[in-house]
Amino acid sequence: MKRLKLAVIALFALITVSNVNAQDENNPWAIGFGVNVVDFIHLPISDSNHWEDLVGSSDWNFLPSISRITAEKYLDKGFSLQFAGTLNKIETFTTKDDSDFFYYSIDASVKYDLNRLVGETAWFDPYIHLGGSYVSADGNGEGMLTGGIGFNTWFNDNLGLNFNTGVKHGFADKVQDHWQHSLGLVVRFGGKDTDGDGIYDKNDDCPQVPGLKEFNGCPDADGDGIKDSDDACPNVAGLASMNGCPDSDGDGVADKDDMCPNSKGTKANNGCPDTDGDGVLDKDDKCATTPGPAANSGCPWPDTDGDGVLDKDDKCINEVGPASNNGCPEEVITKEATEAIAFTAKSILFNSGKATFKSGVTKELDAIADVMMKHPKATFAVGGHTDSTGSKKINDGLSQKRAEAVMNYLTSNGVDPSRLSAKGYGSANPIDSNDTRAGRANNRRVEIKVTNE
Repeated sequence: MKRLKLAVIALFALITVSNVNAQDENNPWAIGFGVNVVDFIHLPISDSNHWEDLVGSSDWNFLPSISRITAEKYLDKGFSLQFAGTLNKIETFTTKDDSDFFYYSIDASVKYDLNRLVGETAWFDPYIHLGGSYVSADGNGEGMLTGGIGFNTWFNDNLGLNFNTGVKHGFADKVQDHWQHSLGLVVRFGGKDTDGDGIYDKNDDCPQVPGLKEFNGCPDADGDGIKDSDDACPNVAGLASMNGCPDSDGDGVADKDDMCPNSKGTKANNGCPDTDGDGVLDKDDKCATTPGPAANSGCPWPDTDGDGVLDKDDKCINEVGPASNNGCPEEVITKEATEAIAFTAKSILFNSGKATFKSGVTKELDAIADVMMKHPKATFAVGGHTDSTGSKKINDGLSQKRAEAVMNYLTSNGVDPSRLSAKGYGSANPIDSNDTRAGRANNRRVEIKVTNE
């Protein structure tokens, strides 16, 4: 009896450390073996002395060897079918040592797992049972109704300790009603684990692929703590914040989406840097630290002549000119206009020895004024010339007056005076010989030249 009490104490100690689930379809089969105690009932259950007698061990019959063997099969929804065989030696029937006969029983019971009602306790597996038994005591046998309670507590997925108690009630009065208690080891088996990862298929979210218990049987191939089904990069260790993908440069863009995985960039640039912020990624920017347009590979456009018109738009990159003229210097006056003025000026004729115009010359002057008005930025110098006839003083004065006569006519016809100057050169600059009449005629002339071409 002392050994049985020690076993019961050990049982309750194990309950506090066991953490394995109850028997179910994952382990549909179980066998058990242990010892049993038979305590015959002589007082009705309503009698308070009955319970005192039940707790007391003075009339317990115990065989100090393996005396109970069970086999059971899980059915469904918490129900199991159990077969049990027990053997005992009865030495106390009413009073201690008043008997000496053998006892055996063959039981068939249906068990129901109480965790189905109270919720899975993981470490504790209580149940109730009800069934029938064939019991033989001192050569007398009969069928009896049996029922009771019990529990298993598991050391691991397969091995546990069982305690069972119940009452057996007969109807033929051949065998006295009695309590029967038992304690023993139970082994469950038969669970299906297709992928062999130690997690039964029922609880395995990935039953065809070996996995880890913390992921309900699913794998984590790269060992980054993120199961493969949730891992965007299942074969490369990564970060939870990146859905299991690595971020080598730590820029918040996973390497698989990062066009520059080894250079810290921005999400807007797909993980690439743009140091100068010109919209051209450093990897494509030939001037990564100086802003420039994409059309020039991230470099600023040059302005060779410094006129404010970029070379790409400057049709005269080596000459200063305004943007309005595509970077080229503006023509103050066209070559054609200059030539027209010079040619027309040859037709300006003066009365002999005077600074007055000959008849019809004003048409030529009007034509010259018209050309000047069309080129308002051009400035002109009117030069008067004479032949060598006469004194230098007379020729110098006459040439000055003729130049001024032309200038005055042009200003009176709309040409801004600030654009004109007049000077007489006398006979100092002949263009022909003064020894002939024709030559002297050519030397008596007015010349109009552009001074700011």
